[in-house]
Amino acid sequence: MKKIFWIVTLLLFQATFVFAKLIQVGIKQSIKTITAAVKLSETGDTILVGFNTYHENNLIINKSIVILGLDYPILDGERKFENVSITADNVVFSGFKVINSGISSMTDFAGIKICNRRCVTITNNILTDCFFGIYSQQSTNCIIKDNRLVAHQLQEQQSGNGIHCWKSDSLQIIGNNVSGHRDGIYFEFVTNSLIWKNISTKNMRYGLHFMFSNSDTYTNNVFENNGAGVAVMFSNHVKMYHNYFRENWGDASYGILLKEISDSYIDGNTFERNTSGIFMEGASRIEMYKNTFKGNGWGLKIQASCMDIKLMNNNFTGNTFDVGTNGSLSLNLFDHNYWDKYDGYDLNKNGIGDIPYRPVSMYSMIVEKYPPAMMLFRSLITTLLDKSEKVMPSLTPENLKDNHPLMKPLKL
Repeated sequence: MKKIFWIVTLLLFQATFVFAKLIQVGIKQSIKTITAAVKLSETGDTILVGFNTYHENNLIINKSIVILGLDYPILDGERKFENVSITADNVVFSGFKVINSGISSMTDFAGIKICNRRCVTITNNILTDCFFGIYSQQSTNCIIKDNRLVAHQLQEQQSGNGIHCWKSDSLQIIGNNVSGHRDGIYFEFVTNSLIWKNISTKNMRYGLHFMFSNSDTYTNNVFENNGAGVAVMFSNHVKMYHNYFRENWGDASYGILLKEISDSYIDGNTFERNTSGIFMEGASRIEMYKNTFKGNGWGLKIQASCMDIKLMNNNFTGNTFDVGTNGSLSLNLFDHNYWDKYDGYDLNKNGIGDIPYRPVSMYSMIVEKYPPAMMLFRSLITTLLDKSEKVMPSLTPENLKDNHPLMKPLKL
């Protein structure tokens, strides 16, 4: 099947270029290095690389060609060099094992770097112990798909990001598996791009990190057991759909950090077993629908600096605290959510509680101001405090309440 796939790929590509050549590289071929094959190639050619370990000392691809590896030939950077630098448009690079790039505090060495190009496709590669894995620098309409990136450094200073994208537009980051890096996926000044069906786990800092990146979508990804989950910062018009945020634990950890973000959507996500499912600070005009908050320390921490947040039709189950905040005033809407801690009644049997639910407990407000008070968790005094607060609210925000709490969880 693999041979058939390569043959079909070659035929389809070469059909576009009447005079395209097939250049073979390998132990038994007349051409022994990939660098030599690139020099001999012309636009539209395909280079087919047989299995071997290649020490190219930075392979520069400066022509619009296809480079395919058979049985994952190894490109070894010897911990000194950048392995592959793509400096031409319309390049396809697929089927390689890229290992041991150089490490430097001055130079962003990468396993594969796209340098200010368009329409580059990087697919089906394995990258191991590279400083930065795949690096997109000022590139447009590029596809990074079905790659596996693994690093084993123990300190952030010795590790770059798995997939690092800077000043790029219209990227597609699809089906990659990233672990062991500083950040799994990093976007800075990236616009109109898609992050879809990736798995980002066990990275030292964030599974996904957004900075100053607008009008992007990430959907159907898994972010699990990372240092601090996912951070979306100083961005707007971001769509977050159907992602899984799991097992992100630590004193300052969360499923998602939303900081200074606006005009965005969070729909159909699952936040399970995180210190905080979502931590929001300086966020505005965010719509949150049909999300599941399950088994977190805090389902949602929403600071007083947030406004115009709509939280509707979400499920909150098994969280230690459903909602936490640091202010006495809320400028946000909570409505038609399911809260498993709600103990109200539904006399008319319409599925909606007859009395509002206040998701912020008095004890959670005390813990917010005095963290050592967490030692009293599950004690009789905390239960009495919360019960008295429900009768006569004094510390909790008066208008932070769900006026129409659901009696049964939504089927999401």
